[in-house]
Order: sequence, then structure tokens, then C-alpha cells
Amino acid sequence: MVLLDNTIVGTALPDMRQRLHTQLTGLQWIVDAYVLLVAMLLLTGGVFADRFGRKRVFLAGVAVFTAASGLCALAPSIGWLITGRVLQGIGAAALSPASLALLAAAHPVPADRVKAIGLWAGVSGIGLAAGPLAGGVLTEAFGWPAVFLVNLPIGLVLLLAGLRVLGESRNPGAPAIDLPGTVLSVLGVGALTYGLIEGGSRGWTSPVILGGFVAAVVLLGLFVSVESRRAAPMLPLGLFRQRLFTVSNAAMVVVGFALMGSSFFFSQFFVYVQGSSILRAGLQTLPTSLAMVAVSPYAGRLAAGYGFRIVVTAGLALAGLGLLALGFVHADTGYGNVWWRLTAVGAGFALTLSPLTGAAIQAVSPQEGGLASGVSSTTRQIGAVLGVALLGAVVRTRESGGGSFETGLDSAFLAAGAVTLVTAVFTGRWLTRSDRG
Repeated sequence: MVLLDNTIVGTALPDMRQRLHTQLTGLQWIVDAYVLLVAMLLLTGGVFADRFGRKRVFLAGVAVFTAASGLCALAPSIGWLITGRVLQGIGAAALSPASLALLAAAHPVPADRVKAIGLWAGVSGIGLAAGPLAGGVLTEAFGWPAVFLVNLPIGLVLLLAGLRVLGESRNPGAPAIDLPGTVLSVLGVGALTYGLIEGGSRGWTSPVILGGFVAAVVLLGLFVSVESRRAAPMLPLGLFRQRLFTVSNAAMVVVGFALMGSSFFFSQFFVYVQGSSILRAGLQTLPTSLAMVAVSPYAGRLAAGYGFRIVVTAGLALAGLGLLALGFVHADTGYGNVWWRLTAVGAGFALTLSPLTGAAIQAVSPQEGGLASGVSSTTRQIGAVLGVALLGAVVRTRESGGGSFETGLDSAFLAAGAVTLVTAVFTGRWLTRSDRG
């Protein structure tokens, strides 16, 4: 349900733009309001689950997510929809880590736990792959509110089944809630996101935008200062002394940036540039998510056989080339010359996700593995927030300079591809354990 909301909403964006009378900035907020809250609250959600009960936090997250989905579907304006998306992000940040913690607690035997987590990841992949098709069908038939209404029956079934079936568990030794760190991280990244999204329409040198960037620098500086002094910080900065941990998370930011930032425009490209219907556009974007689902199960095995560096670097190179190729697609380009570019993007990034998380976990002690995995997920989500904001800014800048929406998209895809290829060179050189590690 959480991953479905990442992809199903993207397909409905053109319909939202028309019916809610909003522009690109509004669409960016619809996506980033959700991803931002997931990114910033994911680590805190895991601590909440450990301290106050995994079943309790999971069901609370499901309840909030489901109610927020209803609010989104009934939203009469863009402001109400963004509010609903914020609440959805809060619910997702609670239920997602709690669901994994419940699985781990229910399967104390390591072999059984690996199988359960593999099934969890597989079902999550189904949600990722089903999004474009489901979004296209629902939006074409009923309009954009349907992509949120689909969450209501799923949420109700989860609540009823969870109350009856799930057993409660908690970790008595869980760290204290890092409230200052959580608040500063949300406000800091939120201020940065505001500046990036609104800068194109308000002017990059306007006082409010400059103030947003200054606030982001100050708040994130305070976050680093607070985290370095706390006994139990939400983000132990000492982990970044390990080169493998630092490089893997830096690369994960770029993966989130390029993958989410580019896929934000896929459906819009097919609808606004090539004139597809929303249903057809949903089908046309499928190669990316299908390639990710098909390749992801093999990424970990390849990394185990050939090492993190080779697999991640190859994946980034493939995805980067695919994005660069998308930068040369135009209104008259036939779909037979488009789908393979989308497939390359999906397959390339699928090769990076599991190995980058594995590299982050390998860089720390066994006791810190769960935290390392959470940080890896968080950095990917932060990259996604910045990708939607920055690549949207690229499109708006080209449009404000007299270019077309198509020209802006070409520039955005080329920028994402260039950043991804540079990162491939970076991981090819540095994605190894340091001598001290």
C-alpha cells in the first residue's frame, strides 16, 4: 500500500493538474508532501514501534494512512489534497518500519526470518509494479480521487485482521525518542524543498525563497550540532566515519533523486508531449517498474558473487545511459524506440538498491544493522524529495526562458542521467571498505 502510493499517484498527475486547476508546482507538492514526511519520520517510526509496541504503532499507522487517503479523495482543492498527503506520509512512516519489525519478531529463526522478509519485499514489489496500470485504469474510469479510494478497503481489512491476528512485541532497550532531531530534520529539509519547488515561480532571488534556503542551512546545521551531542541520536553521525557507509548512502541519495525525479515526469511526458490518454500513459510507463521487479531479486545475488562496487557501478551506468537516451525522445518518437530506454532505467536502478543497502549494513557492526538499513531507506527518500524538486526546477527554468514543456523534460532527463553517470564513476572508485574498516 505504501509503495503503491508512490507510483499510482504519478499516473494520475495529469488528471489532477486539469481538475484541480494547478500547475507543475502544485503537482510537485502533491508528490513531495508525502515523500518528505516518509523520509524524515521513517527512523523515528521504527523507534516508536520498538518502544511503544509494534502492533500498536502499525495499526495506528494504518488508521492514519487510511483516513488520510479518504481525505485526499474528498479534497476540494489542492491545499486539502496536500494536507492529506502530509498525513499519509506520517501514517506510512509509522506502518512501514513497524510491519518489518513485526515480521522479524514473529520469526525468531534466522532462516524463517529471511524467507518472511523476502516475501515482504516481493509483495512490496507488486505494489510498485501495479501502480502505473492501476492508476491508469482507475483515473481513466473514475478520475484521480479513485487512486486514493483504493486504499480504503485495503486499510480496513488490515485493521480488522491486525487486531485479531497480530501479536504485540516491543524492545525494552529501544533508545529514547529524539524529538529535537526529528523536528529539526523535518523543518530543515522542508525549508530546502520549499525553496527548490517555489523558486521557479516566485523567483530565485525573491526574499521568501532566499529566506527558505537560509533557514534550511541554519536548521540542518542545528540538526548536525544536536545529533553530535545526544547520547542516543536518531542519526548517529559516527557511522559516517566508515567510507563504505558514507559512499553507499551518498549513492542512495542519487538513486532516489534520479529515479523518483525522472519517473515524476514519465506519465506527463506521454500525456502532454505525445498526446496519450491517461490509461495508455500508465501502460506506457510500465517497463520501468516491471524491470525493477524482475531484476531486483537478482541484485543481491550478483553483489554477493561480484561485489557491491561492480554491481552498483554497472547499475548506475545502465540507468544513467537510459536517462540520457530519454533526453532525446520527442513528440514524434515511436513507442518502439522509447520502451527500451524506460527498461534500462528500471533495470539499472534495480541493480543498485539492494547492494547499496547491503553495503551500508556491512559497513557497521551487527548490532547497528537495523539502523543502517533505516538510514539507507531514509537517504533514498531524501533523494526522491530533492529529485522531484530539482528536476521540476529545471523544467520550469527552461519554460521561463521560452522553451517548451518538451524541451524542459529533455533537459531534466539529461541532467538526471549526467548526475547518475558521475555517481557511477564515484562508486567505481570509492564503494569499498576503508583501510580502517
